Parts: sequence; C-alpha cells; structure tokens
Amino acid sequence: MAVTKATSGRTSRERVHRAAVKLFATKGFHGTGIRDLAEAAQLSSASLYHYMPTKEQLLAEIMRDSLQSLLDAAHATLDGVDDPAERLDRLVVLHVTRHAREPQRTRVVDNEVDALSAASRRGVVGIRDAYEKLWADAIDDGLRNGTFTTGEPTATRLALLDMCNGVARWFSPRGPLPAAALAEHYADLARGMLGGPPRQR
Repeated sequence: MAVTKATSGRTSRERVHRAAVKLFATKGFHGTGIRDLAEAAQLSSASLYHYMPTKEQLLAEIMRDSLQSLLDAAHATLDGVDDPAERLDRLVVLHVTRHAREPQRTRVVDNEVDALSAASRRGVVGIRDAYEKLWADAIDDGLRNGTFTTGEPTATRLALLDMCNGVARWFSPRGPLPAAALAEHYADLARGMLGGPPRQR
C-alpha cells in the first residue's frame, strides 16, 4: 500500500510525540534539547518544527491528550455506578493500571506541569481538576451516606492520589504482581484509608 503524504506526516508526528514522552520522562522538559528531540524522532532539527510549534506547546499537548484520555476513561468506568465505594474502587483501579502500563507518559503529566507557562498550565490543570473532582465526589458521597468514616477527606484523597501516582516510578511487569492484581490491591488499601468496608470479591 502506498504511503500518502498525510500518512507520512501522521507517522512523523507520532514519532515526535513518542520521542518527547521518552525524553521528558527521563531527562525532564528543561533537560531535553531540540537536537535531542530531532535525533530521537529521526528528523532534522529544521523539519521537527513541521510537527510541533514549540517545545512547550508539544509538552502541553502531550499533557492535555493524556489527561483527557484518563478523564474520558474515568467517566466511562463510572457510567451507571451510584455506590460511592464502588466508584472509588473503579477510579483507583483505572489510575493504577494506567500508571503501571504508561509509566513514562504519566510521569511527564505528574512531574512537568510547572514547566508550562501560565496560559498553557490553565488548560492542563483544568482537565486534571475535573478528573480529581470525580475522586472528591466519590469520597464526599461516601461520607454523607456513612460508607466512609475518615475525618480528613481532602488529605486522604491527596495521599491516595500520590500513592497511586507512585506506581509509575517503581512498577515492573517482571515483578511479583501483574498490573491488574496490583490495581485491585490498591483499591483494598484505599477502602482502608477511608475507613470504608472491606471489598466483596
């Protein structure tokens, strides 16, 4: 099958994004130069700008795409679920699974927001806040109906998110627990942290 100009451009753009994710995750945004990106994407420095306006805009696009994908997946997994404990279980499983399977992308999202200008940061933080509100709503609803008993819901939510984010730093598919089993274990831990009932398997 012949490779069209549009297909070639899409492939090159995907290479740029993959290269940026890998470099930003390992070297940091500020530690990654344009020459590094071009070399990793197998492009010249001049042609690189056909696929990214600026390095910061590339970072913002990666972060927005990743967070929007996570938010969309969260809405899908919560669809039709009213029980707050089950909602939290599903959010934890989704979050841990995503961080275990896409560690570089999630490390970029978690660690590089301060590299963005105020204008770029607003859009990224807006999506992140919408996602974290799903966690806050599940916890608040659980407190209202007596499912959860923690006296510090905000601190517990932040601790939970930080715990789940950490999976991207240390999880290995060669470890003793596969990603799916680890995610279920974290859901058990979340219930305990919130003073909720044990999960029924």
